[in-house]
Amino acid sequence: MVAPTPIPLAEGFPDALQALRAQMVDLTLRHTDGDGSRPTAIPCLQLIKASCTAPRTAPALYEPGLVIVLQGRKKVELGHETLYYDPLHFLLVSMTMLPKGQVIDATPEKPYLCVRVSCDTPTLAELMLEVGPAGSDAPPQAQSGLNVAPVSESLLSAALRLMQLLDSPQDQRVLGPLLQREIFYRVLTGPLGPRLRALAQQDSATRRLSRAIDELNRRFHEAISIDELAEVAHMSASTLHQRFKQLTSMSPMQYQKQLRLQHARRLMLGGGLDAAAAAHQVGYESASQFSREYRRLFGTPPRADIEQILRAS
Repeated sequence: MVAPTPIPLAEGFPDALQALRAQMVDLTLRHTDGDGSRPTAIPCLQLIKASCTAPRTAPALYEPGLVIVLQGRKKVELGHETLYYDPLHFLLVSMTMLPKGQVIDATPEKPYLCVRVSCDTPTLAELMLEVGPAGSDAPPQAQSGLNVAPVSESLLSAALRLMQLLDSPQDQRVLGPLLQREIFYRVLTGPLGPRLRALAQQDSATRRLSRAIDELNRRFHEAISIDELAEVAHMSASTLHQRFKQLTSMSPMQYQKQLRLQHARRLMLGGGLDAAAAAHQVGYESASQFSREYRRLFGTPPRADIEQILRAS
C-alpha cells in the first residue's frame, strides 16, 4: 500500500497551526547546533535537523514514540508500504521498527526540522485506563507498527509547551512528564487512538507481538529460536511468524539480523570500534559474513559507510 503524497503546505496549512509551528521552528533552531538527532534535557524529547535531502533511502531504528515535522518532508518505507509525513501529518511509531527513511525536502536555508517525543507501554496503559474504554468490544489487530495521521491544533499546542520547557530548566522535572502524557492523550483520543490502545492492552495481539519484539531487542546478540519468541508472545510459531511479518514486513530472524547491523553501526560510530570488534559484540562469528550483510543493508562496506557518515556530520 502506498500512501498519497500530503497536501502542499501552501494549500492546506491552517493559520492556527502555522503560528504554533513557527514558535516550534524557532525553538528547534535555537537548541540545535548542527545536523542530526539531538537529545535534550527533557528525557522524552529529541530534536532532529537535516540541511539537505538524503541521496537514498537508508534503514534506521525507529523506537516507540511520536514524530512531529515542523519543516520539510520525509518518507518512510516498510515493506511495500510508503508513508509521507510533514508539518500536516505526524508519524506514530507503535513499537521498535526497522524501516527505511529518507528526507525528501530540505535545504540549508530551510532545513528539515522535527521533534520526537518518546513513550513507553506502562505509561500508555496507565493513561488508557484513565481515559476509559474506546467503545469497541474487540481490540484492533496490528496492521503496521507505523502510522501517519493529520496533526491537530491541540496536539501541536501540547508539543510546543513541552518544547518551551527547554527555556525553563526549573520546570522540566515536574511539567515534562505531564506534557508528555497530554501529548499521548491527544493521540489516544484521536484517529490513531485504537493503535495505541492495542499496544497498551495486555491481551491484545498487538501487545503480545510487542513483547516478542522487546525480547528480540533485549537479546539481539544471542541465538534465539522462533519457538522461544512464540512462547513469549503466547502464540503458535506459525501465527507469530505470520503476524510478525504483517507488522514489521520481515520475519523475526530478518528483524534480528537488522537489529544486529544497526547496533554494530552505532558501536562503530559512537564507540570507535572497528568492523571486526563490532561484529563480534553484536553476535556475528564471521567478520566476512558481517561485512557482506552490512553492505547488503546499508549499500557500502562498514568502514566506507562510517567514514561517509563522519564526513557528513
